[in-house]
Formats: sequence, structure tokens, C-alpha cells
Amino acid sequence: MSAAVVTRHREPGAPLTHRQVLLVFSGLMLGVLLAALDQTIVATALPNIVAHLHGFAELSWVVSAYLLASTVTTPLYGKFSDLYGRKGVFQFAIVVFLIGSALSGLARNMDQLIAFRAVQGLGAGGLIALAMAIIGDIVSPRQRGRYQGLFGAVFAFASVAGPLVGGVIVEHFSWRWVFYINLPIGIVALIVTTSVLRLPFKRLPHRIDYLGSFLLVAGVSSLLLVMVWGGSQYPWSSPVILGLAAVGIALLVGFVAQERRASEPLLPPLLFRNDIFNVSSAMSFLMAMAMFGAIVYLPFYFQLVRGATPTMSGLMLLPLMAGILTMSIMSGRLVTRTGRYRIFPLLGTIVMTTGMVTMTLIGTSTPYGEMAVFMVLLGAGMGMVMQNVILAT
Repeated sequence: MSAAVVTRHREPGAPLTHRQVLLVFSGLMLGVLLAALDQTIVATALPNIVAHLHGFAELSWVVSAYLLASTVTTPLYGKFSDLYGRKGVFQFAIVVFLIGSALSGLARNMDQLIAFRAVQGLGAGGLIALAMAIIGDIVSPRQRGRYQGLFGAVFAFASVAGPLVGGVIVEHFSWRWVFYINLPIGIVALIVTTSVLRLPFKRLPHRIDYLGSFLLVAGVSSLLLVMVWGGSQYPWSSPVILGLAAVGIALLVGFVAQERRASEPLLPPLLFRNDIFNVSSAMSFLMAMAMFGAIVYLPFYFQLVRGATPTMSGLMLLPLMAGILTMSIMSGRLVTRTGRYRIFPLLGTIVMTTGMVTMTLIGTSTPYGEMAVFMVLLGAGMGMVMQNVILAT
């Protein structure tokens, strides 16, 4: 049944059936797959990329530029979708992401790659944010755990397939194809979303906080430069590092002041009066720190310390991804069945922290069996936290 027929036979204001929701989800999940796959497929390719472009010192920026751009644009996409409709803005995000992917594949040095990764991030910020917003539009709160479990499965699939596919591409083709592979997936996503995303639209007027966006990006970028350059390219006490730290702090103070006076702030201060928002944000921060720390740096350990091939390093990450996959799906189903979600982020944080502590025990000769147990613990904890803090918020 086509999406047009689904929409035509649906009474205005009536809730969508499970089949209708799945049709919409088919389009959303392709978009989310783009963003999720890119976060993991690059991981096993990074050692090869930085060696080819002679940019080991700028390694963290390949990841940070992408994440920073996607983080800042996330709330902007929400407002733009209220102004112009979810579908068009969602497809715009896909196009921007594909442009960034193509340019990243063409990069000739680390500066170009970092800039083009930021372009990718500009698109990625809309893919995940708008998918979640559309869920909120069409699915009741009680049922969201069930459907967000599907998104957890997409992230888990990308987490499993990404490092492995990235390793195979680097080993048998060129690292540039870890970016080019996004193009056919994105084209399919555009085709599918054109036919299945037929959503009701009611324009909601907004004022965009462009000054707040600039202050946040500039402030966080300055502090990231302090973290990257401090102790390596410049001494911690050098004028460059101290100056960047002062500028970064001043810009973030200006951001807070701007958010307090803006009519529609990028990050409304009122949110921080909500304990659920504060706790969920803190858990998400810890979960993301653990996830990206593991996904980015474990392939370096496997390849440089253990001498594994890129493909083998992707396979060696499977216990981590299996933990994420299993617990994200199981916890989502249990939330839908019981209506209770609080226990999963709490238990997940404990398990995730235990996994991170055990990871500090890894040495040059740690048996892989022990490492696999550590990775399963870490992944299981992340799987319980990831979707459920979003649901709570």
C-alpha cells in the first residue's frame, strides 16, 4: 500500500495504525542510518586516513568538527521544521549531509577533511533531531519506547556494520569510499522519504537565535582547541592556550547571557529547572563520552598495538556493538510492556561505568576474551541509557 493511499484513507486527526507508522519509519530510519553509520564507519578508517593525510595531531578534530556542527544545528532544525514543515527540512538535511560526504571523500589534506566533516555535521544535526520530532508527532508517549527501540536497532546495526565495513573498504579499496558509500544510501533515503513522509503541517512562527548559535560554536571551538593543542603543540601555560581558554569562557558566558534575554533562545534556560532534563542530559553526556571514546580509539589500539588489520579491528569491536544492540532493543520493549523506564537508565549507567573502569585495565597483552567481556559490559550499559533518556526527556 502506498503512503498516499495510507494518508487518503486516514481520518484527519486520527492516530496512525501500526502499519502506517512503520511506513513513515522506513523513511526516517534511512535518514538516521546515514548519520549513525557515518559515526562508526569512519572509526576503523581513521588510522589509515591520518597516516595518508599526515595529520595525527588533528585526529580528534575529524570527529569533533562533525559532532560540534551537528550539536549546534539540532535545535535550529527543530525550529525550521516548525516554520517550513518536517518533510522538506528533513530532506534538506539529507542533501547537506550528502554534499559533506562527497567533499570529505575528495579532501586532499586534514584541514579540508575537518571542514568538510563539519558540513556533514550540519546535515546530521537534522537527521536525528527531526526523526525524533516526527515520532513525537505521530506516536503516543506510551508507545514511543516500542518504536524508539527500532531507532536503537538502527544505531546498533550501524555500530556493528560500520567498523567492519569501514575496515573492509580501507583494506581493499580506498579510505575515501567510507564517505562515498553514503551517497547511494542517501539517494535511496530521498526517494523513500518523498513517497512515505506525508505528514500534516501547521506552521508555527519562530524567531531564530543566530547570535546564540554563533556564541556557542565559537566558545566550544575555542575550548576544543585548548584541549587539542594544550601540552602537544603549545605548552599549557603559553599565551596561545591561555588566550584561547579566556576567549572560550568569555564567549560561553556571553552565550548564557544571550540565552537569558533572547525571546526564543537556542537552549532555553527554563529547561535547566527541570530535574528530568538535567539528569537525562548528564547521562547522555556520559554515554556519548564513553561511546565515542571507545568507537574512535579502540580501532587505534587494535591496529597499532595489537597489529590487527582494519577488517579485523572492525570484527574485534563486535562485542561492544552486540551489547548496544541487545539492550537497546530489550529495554525499549520492556518500557512499552511495563510503562516504566526509570530503572533502565539508572542500571545502564552503573553497567556502563563498570565497563569503562574495566577498560582501564587493558594493556599490551590483555587476552582478547577479557576485553570482549569489558566491551559487552560497556555496550550493554550504553544500550540501556541511549534511548530511554530521550524517552524520559
